[in-house]
Amino acid sequence: MKTSILGLFLIILYVQCSFAQNSSDDQKIINLSKEKWQWMADKNVDTLNYLFHEKAMFVHMGGAWGKEPELNIIKSGNIWYKKADVHEVSVNIIDNTAILLNRIDLLAVVGGNEVTNPFEVTEVYVKCSGNWKLASLSFTRLLTPQSQGQAPDSH
Repeated sequence: MKTSILGLFLIILYVQCSFAQNSSDDQKIINLSKEKWQWMADKNVDTLNYLFHEKAMFVHMGGAWGKEPELNIIKSGNIWYKKADVHEVSVNIIDNTAILLNRIDLLAVVGGNEVTNPFEVTEVYVKCSGNWKLASLSFTRLLTPQSQGQAPDSH
């Protein structure tokens, strides 16, 4: 009987510790994502270079490319991520991979024009040697409330 109670206690303790660890990792990823948006706004390519995995991929409305082109785009200002207003965040961690979804309004300067777009952004992080690295960043443009259900403009 004592062994059963001790075993049950250890199982409960393990589950609580696992949940606390996942919650802690979730918050680390959320904070890292928030910092990333600020580093992108500040064009802090040195810090982003450390954050971005060497094999990272970036998917935009205009195409997809790897780490070096993304860093060059940020450094040159071809895309200036001025401000990301984050409205919703969710995180799912699977082993050493974290998938973060952000619903944002992004104020950016693209080709010299300031634009604001609503996006669902998918960020994939992988844990390498104890550090989280951004492996993928994908932007999916959302329909604004005014355009939902309307036919595309044919002009």
